[in-house]
Amino acid sequence: MQFSRSLNSKSVLATAVKVALLGGVVATAQAADKAQEDIERISVYNKHNALILESGTATKSNMALMQTPAAVVVVDKELLDSQSAITLQDAIRNVSGFTQAGNNYGIGDNLAIRGLGVNYTYDGMYGGASLGNNYNPTRSMTNIESMEVLKGPATGLYGIGAAGGVVNLIEKKPQFEEAYSISAKVGSWNTYGIMLDATNAITDDLAYRVVLNHERSDGYRDLQQDRDEVYASLKFEASIDHSLLFSAAYVDDAMQVDSVGDPVRIVNWDSIGGDPRKVTGADLPNDPKFITNEKGEVEYVGIQLTEAQREQLAASITTTDGLRPIDLGDSSLISPLSTPNDGQELRFKLRHDWHLGEESTLTQQVLWREYDSDLVRQTGAYNYVYWDRSDRTHGSIINANPRGPLVTEDGELHPYAARRQEYRRAISNEQTWQYFADLQLGWSYGDISGEHLISANYEKRDMSFKQWSAYDADGNKSGNAIPYILDIRNPNWGTGDFMDYDPSLRSNYNKSLTAYGISAQEVLYLTDALTARAGVAYTTIKQEYQHLGTDRVKGMRPAYDTDDAGLTYSLGINYQIIPEVSAFVNVGKGRTAFGILSTITNGVETPNQPDSESETLDIGIRFTAFDEDLLGSIVIFDTKRTNLRYSNPEYDEQKGAEFNAGIPEFKYDNNETTKGVEFDLNLALAEAWKLNVNATYQEALSIHHQESDPDKREAAKKGIPEKMAGTWLTHTVNQVFGGDLELSLGMQYVGERTVNHPSFGLPTAKIDGYTRWDMSAAYYFDNYHLQLNIENLTDGTHYSKALFLGGLPANERNAELTFNYQF
Repeated sequence: MQFSRSLNSKSVLATAVKVALLGGVVATAQAADKAQEDIERISVYNKHNALILESGTATKSNMALMQTPAAVVVVDKELLDSQSAITLQDAIRNVSGFTQAGNNYGIGDNLAIRGLGVNYTYDGMYGGASLGNNYNPTRSMTNIESMEVLKGPATGLYGIGAAGGVVNLIEKKPQFEEAYSISAKVGSWNTYGIMLDATNAITDDLAYRVVLNHERSDGYRDLQQDRDEVYASLKFEASIDHSLLFSAAYVDDAMQVDSVGDPVRIVNWDSIGGDPRKVTGADLPNDPKFITNEKGEVEYVGIQLTEAQREQLAASITTTDGLRPIDLGDSSLISPLSTPNDGQELRFKLRHDWHLGEESTLTQQVLWREYDSDLVRQTGAYNYVYWDRSDRTHGSIINANPRGPLVTEDGELHPYAARRQEYRRAISNEQTWQYFADLQLGWSYGDISGEHLISANYEKRDMSFKQWSAYDADGNKSGNAIPYILDIRNPNWGTGDFMDYDPSLRSNYNKSLTAYGISAQEVLYLTDALTARAGVAYTTIKQEYQHLGTDRVKGMRPAYDTDDAGLTYSLGINYQIIPEVSAFVNVGKGRTAFGILSTITNGVETPNQPDSESETLDIGIRFTAFDEDLLGSIVIFDTKRTNLRYSNPEYDEQKGAEFNAGIPEFKYDNNETTKGVEFDLNLALAEAWKLNVNATYQEALSIHHQESDPDKREAAKKGIPEKMAGTWLTHTVNQVFGGDLELSLGMQYVGERTVNHPSFGLPTAKIDGYTRWDMSAAYYFDNYHLQLNIENLTDGTHYSKALFLGGLPANERNAELTFNYQF
């Protein structure tokens, strides 16, 4: 009985066959000699036919996926190219549990795995943090060979990271075989681009690769996307035991941000007496409560509408208002005052591999990265219609100003007006140093073999952030306010520039984060069928924060710092029941800073939060068929972000120290938990059929122990779908007019997502699920190929992201034509 083995197995012949299948087939005698020298220590990602069957992401050693005791999914470049996946957000459709995050403001890659945060790496090194709705970059797939997604926390392998998992983007590497590729594309919305990819040997021991890309698009609904990219790398084989890889990347992009999308009109049906229905003015009474001012005059606490105005307001209300977003069609609420997210990223990486013996390697990597961002976006534009809002003084108030419909000074009611608008300009900078040393020692004792992995890492992030806010008349009483939007269906806009509207400096600080870690991992090949891994890591995280002065809090404040440390672990076992089926169990614990951009205090009046911890339990089955032309997995998981802080309801600051003796001000047992099952399958059969299928069923919950009502302690995480599925089927027909015709059809299903917010009178608002169909047709002939991609074949309307109180309209049907020439 023959079982799968990793590339570290002792069969040189088997490894040589795998090397020949890598796609960089040696064309010269010198290159062939070099491949033979490296045959025992090849570290790129192996392919059998068109399926990637090995991964280094889960263990930092190339290990057969059938033997890997972890939930890891690999997506290769052929699939990404077939879909014309330009950014990481285009690629997430290929991995179960990978989706857009909820409460999204549309800034860069705000993504989630299993409903939790994501850690991004390039070849295992830091690729930008998961910063929610702050200054996320939009990661390009231009220089990416494959994408590997490791589910759950992985602190021991990749340093501080998020609970959801690691997205490891494998970059293109220099080859010792000469190859050049030029691509050009045109598409809908004035989309165009051109790319050059060149690689060759400079000497027998030195090779280079350069990738250049320039692309522009006006985008659907004027969501402009501009990007210029330069990637350069050098590979130096100093000797049989030493190799160096140096890479540099520069990305300059400008991505228009839509933080509002199609908003949900604020109609609170509980305030109108029940179920959604056709209403009249009589269903929308004014609030009769009033106060008497110092002059003895009566002042009503809520906005008072005339009978005619209440009928006008009622006529504007549909049965989906307050429950679903309003469809604004092809228009948008992207103001001319907004500017694209103008980002510049520069990074340098150096990797040194020292082969200490036949099965032992010391790998050292150092990274320097800088990212700058500057944008102006609209963050609030609320169409208040009718809401009986809770109030401490009066119990509740119907249409409490400004959280009510807009009546202008001329007495005119505007049922579709947007109020409480806020525009924000954010300027940010992040500089990062990271160092990783991985000592891998292979060993064997009788029939048992294994690998020791000892790792040390250092990471230093220095961040600066500055943000101004400008408001309409509800927030700016100076007389120089941003104009109200009188009708969101046909918006009017302010003129000039953001800085013309007396913006207030609201945030201005420097933040640094320093982390040190050391870890040890053991990978064991106990038998041909049984493998295991066990790892433990100790990590220290120190954070420093300095307030530099705002319009509300003047002047520079003292710098404060806090630190925390702890152990994390990962344990996994994999049993290959038969050559075609294996089962695994994985448990792990991770930790990261409680908030990358959070404020730090002096720790006296308010204690700083401890590091955020995370846990996962995965139970999975992998299977192959058709001589390993099919690879699939089913994983049952329970992943959570733990020890989240909340104010202890038993603590009463007003009653003093004696009352609060022994009562902690805060508790730390809230969590975010996602449980579910994931399915992934890839098929490459007879060079004619390729198939990617993935599906997810999950329950993502936020647990709030401070709630006295048990029914409110668990709430669905905003914007995270319960059900998702996707597929991409490709069929190749050979010798069609002298070339090969490749036809692909794809489907993506995403279930409904919540955008509710009780604090805004929307307790049950959602965006509907959708099914989207895409296709591509490619013709390959000799050294060139032509490819047509059509997105949203049926031209259906749906929402790609769950925004704050709304949905981001997905692209209408569009086409892109790509020409590629290789020589």
